[in-house]
Amino acid sequence: MFKHILIGTDGSELAQKAVTTGLTLAKELHAQVTAVTVTPPWDVVAAVTERSLPNPVADYDEIVAASANRILWNVTQTAKKIGISCSTLHSTEKYPAEGILETAKERECDLIVMASHGRRGISRMLLGSQTTEVLTLSGIPVLVCC
Repeated sequence: MFKHILIGTDGSELAQKAVTTGLTLAKELHAQVTAVTVTPPWDVVAAVTERSLPNPVADYDEIVAASANRILWNVTQTAKKIGISCSTLHSTEKYPAEGILETAKERECDLIVMASHGRRGISRMLLGSQTTEVLTLSGIPVLVCC
């Protein structure tokens, strides 16, 4: 069946469901697993943030590195609880869908597991734009967790 599962996570509560599902599936299938978190380029964040930082690029790099370390540490801890090893990767300067798809290709993964990123109300029924992009462009199966 699946030999190498890629789990995309942003550290959210919903993404944690995908992490747990992906790790559990990998254990059952005796598959290798890689978890990736992706942070977009500074200019994407700068365009939508109102917060001014004294040294924006350096501060941004430091903040996203710390966030990625926390997210991936949590994945590693979940993997330990489940009883499976998991490699982790922080992909930078890409949109999440792009980073997930590139990592899946580079690592020769044969399944992507990620969250739907539904929010509330009517938008809860819709998939997040990054999930939709992965579903649309992926050449391998994608398991979307809600």
